Amino acid sequence: MSHSLFPVTTAPLAIILLSHPSHTTNVHCAPTVCQASLPSATSPDALRGQCLCGGPGSRASSVRRAHSRRFARPLCPPLPRSRKCGGSEPGGRAAFWAGSSTRAKMAASRRLMKELEEIRKCGMKNFRNIQVDEANLLTWQGLIVPDNPPYDKGAFRIEINFPAEYPFKPPKITFKTKIYHPNIDEKGQVCLPVISAENWKPATKTDQVIQSLIALVNDPQPEHPLRADLAEEYSKDRKKFCKNAEEFTKKYGEKRPVD
Repeated sequence: MSHSLFPVTTAPLAIILLSHPSHTTNVHCAPTVCQASLPSATSPDALRGQCLCGGPGSRASSVRRAHSRRFARPLCPPLPRSRKCGGSEPGGRAAFWAGSSTRAKMAASRRLMKELEEIRKCGMKNFRNIQVDEANLLTWQGLIVPDNPPYDKGAFRIEINFPAEYPFKPPKITFKTKIYHPNIDEKGQVCLPVISAENWKPATKTDQVIQSLIALVNDPQPEHPLRADLAEEYSKDRKKFCKNAEEFTKKYGEKRPVD
């Protein structure tokens, strides 16, 4: 039969129970039961200190830490696998956005195919030799054929790049042929108001954009220049400008198509 060495001592945070002759002391720390293997000769005050203070190496301290880890709640629970950003699973957000982009590109391609058919059917005399890879309708190339001097001495190849969000975002036009023009810079970038972000309307069609471009080439707008030096020359000495532009066109312009 086991005999208690001393009466049960009640502490604010723990109840200490000892059994004899066993060397195992059960320390009850609500809501967890801690076990500390101590010699039977250990005094009640020392045991109380081990339970209340959880001194270094004490089992009470270890259990208290384990208890805290067990019941600690993360600030944000992890998302299910199918909802993680960038996941490769079919239900992930990356797959959703990829699908949306594909659908937008398909819608843009359908509209561009229709517009291309209309342009080829009506036959724009100032936009010739249209080249489009039907596997990628978002990129067009063709020749601008101006009517007015000094640009009527040649033709100018342009590239039209349509975004996947077309017609909700405007196309971008780049001149591949060098041109002496105040509204077109050395890199072929063009200042065309109809395709600017603030003026663009989804109802605008490509043939309207091309007509606006041809009008700009035929009649430069020095008040909105990309090349300030040419705009100044055009405004102050038109004769000199036309001479320089004509020579430049003959040197760098492409051959005009023959009907």
